[in-house]
Amino acid sequence: MTLHVPFDNTYAALPDRFFTRQAPEPVGTPRLIRFNTALAEELGIEPGTPDEMARVFSGNEIPQGATPLAQAYAGHQFGGFSPQLGDGRAILLGEVVDRAGRRRDIQLKGAGRTPYSRMGDGRAWLGPVLREYVLSEAMHALGIPTTRALVAVATGDPVYREQGALPGAVLTRVAASHIRVGTFEFFAARRDLDALKALYAYTRDRHYPEAGDPGELLEAVIDRQAALVADWMSIGFIHGVMNTDNTTLSGETIDYGPAAYMDAYHPVTVYSSIDRYGRYAFDNQAQIIAWNLAQLASALVPLMPDQDDAIQVFTRMIHAMPTRVEGERRRRFRAKLGLATHQGGDTALIDDLLKLMQDHGADFTNTFRGLADGSARDQFTDTAAFDAWEPRWKARIADEADPDGLMRRTNPAFIPRNHRVEQMIAAATRGDYAPFERLLDVLSRPFDDQPDAADLRLPPEPHEEVKQTFCGT
Repeated sequence: MTLHVPFDNTYAALPDRFFTRQAPEPVGTPRLIRFNTALAEELGIEPGTPDEMARVFSGNEIPQGATPLAQAYAGHQFGGFSPQLGDGRAILLGEVVDRAGRRRDIQLKGAGRTPYSRMGDGRAWLGPVLREYVLSEAMHALGIPTTRALVAVATGDPVYREQGALPGAVLTRVAASHIRVGTFEFFAARRDLDALKALYAYTRDRHYPEAGDPGELLEAVIDRQAALVADWMSIGFIHGVMNTDNTTLSGETIDYGPAAYMDAYHPVTVYSSIDRYGRYAFDNQAQIIAWNLAQLASALVPLMPDQDDAIQVFTRMIHAMPTRVEGERRRRFRAKLGLATHQGGDTALIDDLLKLMQDHGADFTNTFRGLADGSARDQFTDTAAFDAWEPRWKARIADEADPDGLMRRTNPAFIPRNHRVEQMIAAATRGDYAPFERLLDVLSRPFDDQPDAADLRLPPEPHEEVKQTFCGT
């Protein structure tokens, strides 16, 4: 049994200023933690022995056909522009064309220093690697566009953070691509028109072959990102670090560092420790994605033949984006209430429930799931408030053909609860991977009832509550 990755690389054919060619830094004693067999099959990857896969996916051995490189990009981070960021701890091994004909990147995270590392060590510790593995695979199971986790490997080397020495690890991430808004910003800031043209052509051909010009590409990205953020909000997801370098042109969720899921609903919820002013709070995500795509629009303007006209057209597109996100969000929340059709009072019905949830400490996930199984009332500290709302909702779903089925398809029973993720990381740090494996199993079927996993549906007890999440870099 020999590992085979059917590389078919195209990004490496772009001009050298798009990246730095560099191999991963070797690690001490790599050991395979988990290999995503189903994803590997989808990608056409033939697995090898555990030792061989540990060597390859830690970066100790370069597989045949790989063209390892660190990508260059810029980005607005919390509103401030950094003209050069880039892969500071990641190495793109190359690409494969999967069995469905889709081109996918294979990238190692935690692979060592690169020219873009700034003051970082280029490594990752076990906690963030397992966190991204669980959260990204859970997001996939929820049907939301996301990067995927292919392999987790322990390095055998310590990584030093504020907490002291921690076990090192490497994650192999799979993405439709790693092209970001910040990739376009990188070349726009340098007024490198030739590189912008090459990047636009590559992005169009890879993701939006129907786009006739940069304006049509922008419109297509707006569509995908509006849908993505509405998806996030429909499951109570808070990305936590929505910088432009974390906004993909493919429309996938990327980078789960401080990401979290709400327990009790509140629209201004923030978990990320670095989001000190709530820029990326739950309810602000619709505005921020429009701000981020305004930066993409600015980078695309130089590619348009009539730049003055492009500015006006692009400005209208960006200004309309929050309304578009809101429309997508309301459509998803109608479905969460069991409404496949649209009636005039639906918006008030949704908003009134959310306000009651906010006022009475209702758990986001369990309230919506409870609408289907009859337990939603139990989530409210003042059940009379829910009792006053419920008859309006029941009268409305009487007009629907299959409200229960729709609610069970759109309201998960299981999400990666923040406290369960932290408990899983703590156990793995002690060498116990059973909670990690259990979470992956249960979260692979988030819409199933799974009575044996009922404990994973429970909100945290006060002493278990996670107040902040951290990037882990």
